[in-house]
Amino acid sequence: MKKTAIPLFSLLMLSLSTSVCLYDAVAFGKGNTRYDSFSQVKKLLERQVYYDHRTTVYCGAFFDEHKNIELPEGFETPKHKKRTQKIEWEHLVPAENFGRIFPEWREGNAQCIDNRGQSFKGRKCAEKTNQEYRLMHADMYNLYPAIGAVNALRSNYDLVPLGRNIPSTFGSCAMKIDDRKAEPPDRAKGVAARTHLYMEYAYPKFHLSRQQKRIMEIWDQQFPADQWECTRARRIERLQGNENPFVKKSCQQAGMW
Repeated sequence: MKKTAIPLFSLLMLSLSTSVCLYDAVAFGKGNTRYDSFSQVKKLLERQVYYDHRTTVYCGAFFDEHKNIELPEGFETPKHKKRTQKIEWEHLVPAENFGRIFPEWREGNAQCIDNRGQSFKGRKCAEKTNQEYRLMHADMYNLYPAIGAVNALRSNYDLVPLGRNIPSTFGSCAMKIDDRKAEPPDRAKGVAARTHLYMEYAYPKFHLSRQQKRIMEIWDQQFPADQWECTRARRIERLQGNENPFVKKSCQQAGMW
């Protein structure tokens, strides 16, 4: 089916009441309550979700069961060249962006003392002391394989439209990073949208900014789910025990669920 691109600027001008109509009927759901180990879910994703579709989210690079990467022809990176040979599991909604809602991340905790007697905070403290954070951190819906260098340069930057005058940061891979913001290739925009909307839906403490949410709602409409996104969501739902209703809705509309 041919997709008709709608100018993002025009869609952003639509009233916010439209977005309410699209999503207020979705019941406020639950996130991951089954797995709180990041290392465990990475193995589950490798063995039970991506075993027959080993492709990175942004650049579409293939990797084998030993994580050897076949970089796309023309791929290049300005930094972190050694990490081009690594597959890393990226939080599409960055861990820092939802981690900051927890006091253990921002301020630390009495239990967060290292072997030198020094207090620490941030990711390690939140992971050590907060079960809710660990469940969010290990949510499989938010984890995607990425080339290590792309993951490193994307950092915790918001995903937004950057404009046609901004060149690709990675050569033939159309991922753009500029001024502490990032724009994924079209192949990943719908995926990113339904992941961001899911994280806000599933975890009441986490909120997207008004602008970020509107961008994600637009990308959700412009870039519907393909067969792999639907398959991935079904496998994660079976493993993790909860659904991503935004993926499911897009799949159902296309007759793929």
